[in-house]
Amino acid sequence: MASIEAEFADKNVLITGAGRGVGKRLAIGFAAAGARVGLVARSKPELDLTKLEIEHAGGTALHLRADVCDPDAIRTAAERMRAHWGELDIVICAAAQQGPVGPFAGNPLPAWTETIHTNLIGVANTCAAVLGPMLQRRKGKIIALSGGGGAKVRPNFSAYAASKAGLIRFIECLAEEVHSRNVQVNCMSPGGTYTHMTDEILRAGASAGEKELEEAARIRLTGGVAAKRQIDLAMFLASERSNHVSGKMLHIDDDWRKLETLTLHPEMYTLRRMLKA
Repeated sequence: MASIEAEFADKNVLITGAGRGVGKRLAIGFAAAGARVGLVARSKPELDLTKLEIEHAGGTALHLRADVCDPDAIRTAAERMRAHWGELDIVICAAAQQGPVGPFAGNPLPAWTETIHTNLIGVANTCAAVLGPMLQRRKGKIIALSGGGGAKVRPNFSAYAASKAGLIRFIECLAEEVHSRNVQVNCMSPGGTYTHMTDEILRAGASAGEKELEEAARIRLTGGVAAKRQIDLAMFLASERSNHVSGKMLHIDDDWRKLETLTLHPEMYTLRRMLKA
């Protein structure tokens, strides 16, 4: 069997949140496999740097500055990429923010609401911008990054956890709606990674909670989950090998490789987290 990376030569991959964090890691990984990568983020300097790193390594990338909270902006970004390279094969929604850290009673409500808007509505805006052509072609892959608190209680991170739980259920609903049109929609939870969110937790101190502080300190020391593991999971969900997998939430520590040949129970790897048949 050919390597999974070979599937992405000449594929068009749009990635939001591509300026930093896991989104940037995935952008570099898919570009290294030969994909043409559309980079979406708000920060021009971060996008410029990601694009430079990809092109320096011999990859191909397109700078698409946009805010996922603005439906017109993300629609324009998708249209620009189509005009430049043709239809989008894969869309990865990685744009996110952590939001206020600490007990909800002390959270600034505007910041709490903004987190919901970015992490949930931003993904909906992105899906709305790309879904129509995928349904017409009867082909496409959408991957949204979930995260800590999406499937379990995460005190002191209520905005982030609520946004990610809502995101997972949205993806499950969308997957059911587009299943008959051969479009697969899934969530992946990339695991703890050293990003700006790690530093936000450390700066929050006791407001984050003892366990969160300990985990953030560990991630800062070790770097967290290796980029290759995250790229491998994303590539599986973006590949033809996962055409039978949709509406699922796969965590980096799940035994997802067995899914290439496994017939899935409808409730496996969903928000309810039934892990065994």
